[in-house]
Amino acid sequence: MDPALILIVEDDAESRMLIHDVLVYHRYRVLEAESAEAGLVLARQNDPALILMDVRLPGIDGYEALSALRRDPATRRIPVVAVTASAMSDDRRRMAEAGFDGYHGKPIDIARLVTEVDAMLARPRSISGP
Repeated sequence: MDPALILIVEDDAESRMLIHDVLVYHRYRVLEAESAEAGLVLARQNDPALILMDVRLPGIDGYEALSALRRDPATRRIPVVAVTASAMSDDRRRMAEAGFDGYHGKPIDIARLVTEVDAMLARPRSISGP
């Protein structure tokens, strides 16, 4: 069985590289996008098993991108985890209410990220949205 494909949507090059390197080390296949717009295209074209997405992105932010993913029948079932420095309880509540499947704070906790990715991929894909 091929390793799972994970899409990273992150505008910060250092964070993107760290996440990429950790996932590749753990034998995942990885796609990267620097913007939500590019991430939406890659998600539609490649059907990743999981999307790790920053919430604060230039142009379309992570909330708008998540909404677009959930409206599209081709991408609505892809789990999306917010990876962000927004760690206040109100931020977390807003992410959950928006429909993110999980949350990982910055700075990145490498061991916890891998554990969370493994757990997220072990869950069956649910049908979200209409």
